[in-house]
Amino acid sequence: MEILVISNGHGEDVIAVSIAQELRQFPDITKISALPLVGKGYAYEKANIPIIGTVKTMPSGGFNQDINQLWRDFNGGLLNLTYHQYKTIKRWGENGGKILAVGDILPLLFAWLSGGEFAFVGTAKSEYYLRDETRWLTSTSFLERWLGSMYFPWERWLMNRLTCCGVFVRDSLTAQILEKFSIPVYDLGNPMMDNFSVNKSLTFPSETETLIILLLPGSRMPEAQNNWQLILQAVDSIKAVFSQRSLLFLAAITPSFNSIPFQEDLIDKNWQKEAKNTYNLSISDPQAILFTQGETSLILTQQAYQTCLQLSHVGIAMAGTATEQFVGLGKPVISFPGNGPQFTKKFAQNQTRLLGCSVTLVDTPQQVGDSLTQLIKDPKKLENIAKNGQKRLGKPGAAQRIANCLVNKCFNS
Repeated sequence: MEILVISNGHGEDVIAVSIAQELRQFPDITKISALPLVGKGYAYEKANIPIIGTVKTMPSGGFNQDINQLWRDFNGGLLNLTYHQYKTIKRWGENGGKILAVGDILPLLFAWLSGGEFAFVGTAKSEYYLRDETRWLTSTSFLERWLGSMYFPWERWLMNRLTCCGVFVRDSLTAQILEKFSIPVYDLGNPMMDNFSVNKSLTFPSETETLIILLLPGSRMPEAQNNWQLILQAVDSIKAVFSQRSLLFLAAITPSFNSIPFQEDLIDKNWQKEAKNTYNLSISDPQAILFTQGETSLILTQQAYQTCLQLSHVGIAMAGTATEQFVGLGKPVISFPGNGPQFTKKFAQNQTRLLGCSVTLVDTPQQVGDSLTQLIKDPKKLENIAKNGQKRLGKPGAAQRIANCLVNKCFNS
């Protein structure tokens, strides 16, 4: 059996890779290839999964929902790229290969257009955007309630095609809703939480211990650079409020980025770059860089993402998938809107709906310090956040469960 994995974004690529690596364990799978629809597929390259077809990084970085960004992508060759990708996927389907589509409607549509058998892993949508376990959210519009699901009728139509052998959604609530539309849906968890150790409870360190704060500027450039500059303003607000406390900031920067501009922003704000990373912390990145400002430390790393999430107590985030993973660990996030194109006020509000009480959304980075103070003083809320994370993101091991299902139930014809 040959499988082509298609996905549309950095976070989606990572999820797709986790499933593909589990599929490699099955002797029935003779070939696994990938076609990232957005970007060049760094995650696939790192996992030694061969990329077929045409790949290219668009000017928008793949987030082209704004008309100006979309126009830039058109000028950058989006139509030509999409056509070549469609031809590659169509050829794969015509040759009898299976397709695993990971992401949103774009890979779902391409998988159906292939004419071959396919499965879909929906990473972008959750019923938590519209409702909780008991009722509609007050922010949900009449039209959204009338449509009945976060997945639109045309998306449900694609999932109901005979060639769609399985749909894997990100949480139990979404699975329960899609089952009402007779969609072949499986509730097996969210692969983005694989390889993490999930906290069942959350306890902040005492005032005499170091408070570790995660910094997540996002995975698309140049937006991540702009987000980073705003996050450093939030760092200043935390330092001002916690001036008598030991603080450590862990900045998890996407590996494909050039870290020099991020370092320069720190130096411009009077952080001192140390010759060696001498901080006594088990970060598995020999290239990690230590910065200090008075008694406060900041470690900038591009190779210890998972470790940073596990070690940190709270996150300051302007990211998508990374924010969700941190919440899934049962930990709180404070966020604020950026200038986009992705992490706008609307995106931040939607993310807060998705992740519930785990995210505290403030208007400006200058409010982060006070917001963190209130959070630390509320043990009941921290307890709810720990429970909420697992409910919304699920237990680790989903990639293996999905791979088993694909081989034994979906692609066994």
